[in-house]
This record gives sequence, C-alpha cells and structure tokens, in this order.
Amino acid sequence: MADEIITSEAVSSSSELNSSSRIICRVCQKQFSQYTCPRCNTRYCSLPCYKSHSLRCTESFMRENVMEELQHLQPDDGSKQKMLDILKRFHSEDEADIMDEDDSPLSEETIQKVLSGNQLSFEDLSAEEKKHFQRAVASGELSKLIKPWEPWWSKPSAKYISLGQDGTQLVQPLVKEDTAVSSEDGIESDPLHDVPLGPDSPLPSVSKLSAAGPSPLLAVHLVDIMYSYCFTLRLYNGDWQSDPIGSATVLLSVSSVLGQRGLPETVLEALSHCMEQTCSPAFRHMGGLQFALGLINDTIALLHLDTPALVCMLCDLRRLIQHAEKNLKSEKSRKSKSSEIKTKLKSAERKVYFIMCWAHEQPQEAWSSIAAIVEAEKSRLVEFIGSKTSVPKMKKVQNEGKPLIKEVE
Repeated sequence: MADEIITSEAVSSSSELNSSSRIICRVCQKQFSQYTCPRCNTRYCSLPCYKSHSLRCTESFMRENVMEELQHLQPDDGSKQKMLDILKRFHSEDEADIMDEDDSPLSEETIQKVLSGNQLSFEDLSAEEKKHFQRAVASGELSKLIKPWEPWWSKPSAKYISLGQDGTQLVQPLVKEDTAVSSEDGIESDPLHDVPLGPDSPLPSVSKLSAAGPSPLLAVHLVDIMYSYCFTLRLYNGDWQSDPIGSATVLLSVSSVLGQRGLPETVLEALSHCMEQTCSPAFRHMGGLQFALGLINDTIALLHLDTPALVCMLCDLRRLIQHAEKNLKSEKSRKSKSSEIKTKLKSAERKVYFIMCWAHEQPQEAWSSIAAIVEAEKSRLVEFIGSKTSVPKMKKVQNEGKPLIKEVE
C-alpha cells in the first residue's frame, strides 16, 4: 500500500503562497498543513498525523481498501475446502472446550485458589477431587502435561566437558557474597548449564584419603551408584532440587552400595539388585523391566563419556545428598526416622566423594572396559529373562569383615 493518502486537495506550493495565509496542521500544531482528510475535512501535514488524527477515519480507510482487495480475489475450490476444514476443526475444538469446562472435576473454590496464585496441596482437595486426581495419575493423563526431560548425558555438550588437572570446574559460577555455603556444598545445578557443574575445590589423591589402596571392586560399586543416580533423575524428571529428601530416599532404596552398605562383587550382581528395586511394587509404575533396561542404557552412555563427565555426575549426586542433609536439619520430623536417614546420608556422601576422587585418577580406557562388561551383562539378562516378568534374584553379599571401602574421616 502506498505511503501517501490521496485526497481531493492538491498540495499547495510553499513558494507561491505567503506563510501567513497557510493553515497549521490540526494534529501536531507544528507544521503547515498540506492535505485534507476526505471524511472529516481535518487539515494535516503528513502520514503520521493522518494516522493519529482519527481512529474512525483510519479504520474506515483500511477497511475499504481491504474489502476492495478481497473483491478482486476469486477463491478456487481448493481454498474453499481448506477454509471449510479449518472452520470444522475450530468448531469441534470449541465444543470440546465447552464440554471440558462443564465436566471440570475442580470446584469453584479450588479454581479460585489456583487463579489467585495460592499454594495448593493434595489435602486441600475435596474427596471427589482427590479421586479425579488419583485417576488422572493412574491413567497417565497428567504425564501429558509434563515436558519430557532430556538427560544431560545424552546431549552433545556432555562429550566436551573439561575440568582442571585437579578436578575443579574451569569456569566457576558467580555466587552471592551472603551465601553461607560454597557452590559444591549447597548451590543448585545451574539450569543454564546443559551438564552439572564440577567440583569447585581440588580433589585430593585417594592415597591421602585412605592408608589402604582402593578396592578393585570400586568399578562395580560405581555401576550401582550410576544406575541409582539415573533412576532418581528419571523419576524426578531431572529436577531433584524440587524434593531433595525424597530424591535421596529413592537413591538409598535403589542403591545397595549407598543405602544398604552392600558390596557387590560382580557387575551382574550390582545390576540385578538395582533391577529388582526398579521392578518392586514401589516403583513398578515407572515401567518395570523395560524401564530397568533403559536405565542400564543410561549407565552405558555415561561410561562412554570422558572422565570429567563422570566426575560431574558424582559431584551432582553429592550435591543431592548434601541438600537432603541440609533440609533434614531444618525439617521437624520424628527423631528416630530422621537420625537413621541422616546416618545413611552421611555415609553415602563420604562414599560418593571417595569414588569421585578415585574416578578422577582413572584413565579413559577403564570406562570403556566397564561399559563393555555392562553391555555384555545386559545381553545376558535380556536373554535370561526372555518372556519372564521378574528379574532373576541374586545371592546377597553380606558386609562382613573389613570393609572394602575405607570411610573418609
């Protein structure tokens, strides 16, 4: 469309007329008017003044131009059919929305609480609303509203993690001066980062943590810990910060190494225990055997990454445990239950730190070998299970005698 408005009055020549006889623009009151609106006869000087002088005039002008343009368009059968399809789809969606509004399981009081921004808990729902909520959870309807989480170890950036020679993060995040704890002790994983942050302080040598040499079974214990870490993040859709205590409780229940002081001697034994927990009644809703096999794939994917990625994974796991310990201190709960889980978390935090320092000293070839063993054991499990619906039970390893992992004091 042209940038000029054609009117019935021609532009006057400033060189022929005296400035005192010219009319000032009725809109801006600054320039001499050069045009007249054909609808209301308002004098104006430019296109901006025409657009702002009267909404009724400008809308009428635009409407006439659009209608004139539409009259020249002759729609074919294809465009007519497309328009009919759009109108039918819109009509059906509109009817569905109306039905949803009429059949809404939420009461007016509950809706008002949500709209006002108040926090709503399960106990605030009525008996009927609780039934609808539980039915929606069981049917998987609520899961459609949650954006699927993409594990950080499956992102391209996970292949290029770099840490310093002492295991510290090369680029440190900014921390507020009034923060009481360091980034490793209390700061949550930065959502702007694709992968968890690494340690913010140098990792000591394993020889400084224990007088005895590291156990040759640490690699097996690491598989147990990695599986449990992947399980916890999958269960919480990658957001363990939303419930650190709950996340830590899940972690301890799945991992025999962290939660039961277990000492599995083979990869098969470690995987079997984790899979048994995954297929237990408490977590069966996550997908059973298929979900368990997917977690083994997650473990293999982590092992195929470089050592810095494994250090960042263990560092993230340590932060999870530390957050749970911090929240337990401020939470009022039963002393016996709180004391028991605090003891387990303290022991688990030490083990994770010890294995993180050990992992930092291992060459990349070590992870490739472990990944190959895990892949082979997975194939054996798949072949053994076949059409069965339960995981083969393994003999539990009793924690007797001298512990294979010496605790960090």
